[in-house]
Amino acid sequence: MSVEKYQSTFIQEQFANRIGGANYGKDTNIYKFEKIKRAKAAARKTHPNVELIDMGVGEPDEMAHAGIVAKLAEEAAKPENRGYADNGIPEFKAAAAQYLKKVFGVDGIDPETEVLHTIGAKPALAMLPTVFINPGDVTIMTVPGYPVMGTHTKYLGGEVYNVQLTKENNFLPDLDAIPETIARRAKLLYLNYPNNPTGAAATVEFFEKVISWAKKYNVVVVHDAPYAALTYDGAKPFSFLSVPGAKDVGVELHSLSKSYNMTGWRIGFIAGNPLIVKAFGDVKDNSDSGQFIAIQKAAAYGLAHPEITEEISAKYSRRHNMLVAALNEIGFHAEKPKGSFFLYVEAPKGIEGGQRFESGEDFSQYLIREKMISTVPWDDAGHFVRFSVTFIAQGEEEERRVIDEIKRRLTDVKFEF
Repeated sequence: MSVEKYQSTFIQEQFANRIGGANYGKDTNIYKFEKIKRAKAAARKTHPNVELIDMGVGEPDEMAHAGIVAKLAEEAAKPENRGYADNGIPEFKAAAAQYLKKVFGVDGIDPETEVLHTIGAKPALAMLPTVFINPGDVTIMTVPGYPVMGTHTKYLGGEVYNVQLTKENNFLPDLDAIPETIARRAKLLYLNYPNNPTGAAATVEFFEKVISWAKKYNVVVVHDAPYAALTYDGAKPFSFLSVPGAKDVGVELHSLSKSYNMTGWRIGFIAGNPLIVKAFGDVKDNSDSGQFIAIQKAAAYGLAHPEITEEISAKYSRRHNMLVAALNEIGFHAEKPKGSFFLYVEAPKGIEGGQRFESGEDFSQYLIREKMISTVPWDDAGHFVRFSVTFIAQGEEEERRVIDEIKRRLTDVKFEF
């Protein structure tokens, strides 16, 4: 039976207002990722014999390390690992605390009281508002950004205040520009560095200011750090928790999805302020029954081998170098990020003597439709497109072929910036 048929039943009147109420499913707006999906399908139909180069995928292009996979197989075969994991096993929490110390120089994390596993970072972001937000409370988010915490804040009757990340401010939020009335009502401040989609990195000075601001206004800081270990050109992995005072005001979320090629495994952890971690654990205990113990043990193996991430970083760094060089030769103003696998590039205004691009989305659609190159547009704070260096390519020779093909396709037009 079709969705339209069901919409005529009493069920249509029962939906919660947070997801649209009686109008649920009737919204004709198309989410940008759905637009990209449709554009790719249309482009493949129009150009069936041309390779579509997908630079928009926001997940790793390779399998998890063989050692991690082998550990999963070993642990999955043990009967003692078959049951509920609840709020996690001690081995994983200890591995997470040691990982923070070894990779990021974070001392003094108590694995018993200051670490909990999460089924990836996304559920943790969804649960944290439940810990803090009452109707009328405010969560401060950055845009462009990852909206999950804001979505759940609204579900709970809270409000979201958006702070733009601009090129002029190195894609860091201007805390001083947040109105006093908002800061006084705020419960949560969400940050994400290295940042998706901009690739920007935070500094010690910035986090020191964040801590001071959070203490002044009694705001809890949630630092989402899934790309924290993916750094380039001598930049060391950097944790919010390594800055004095951070644990007094907040927590940090880590995920193995990006740094260990483990997106589908759904494993990460929250670390930091023990009272926040405890409260999060209470909410989590009423939300899930824990990740499969064998996955936790395989993840603990990965955390004990950070050289796995270093090899992944070297690959992404190499690809960034090639992509930045190619785009700049064409006329773009691309700058290699200090972290993450995203390259955030300002969209051109149009083609010399031809088509105009009024937004990043206009340009992204043009790239898919005319050049068979898929990117993701961002128009929250300026007109940009996001390239990802997680495109499918086996080895350096194939990487070079893909980048050269992008360059070839884009050199037959003159872009205006």
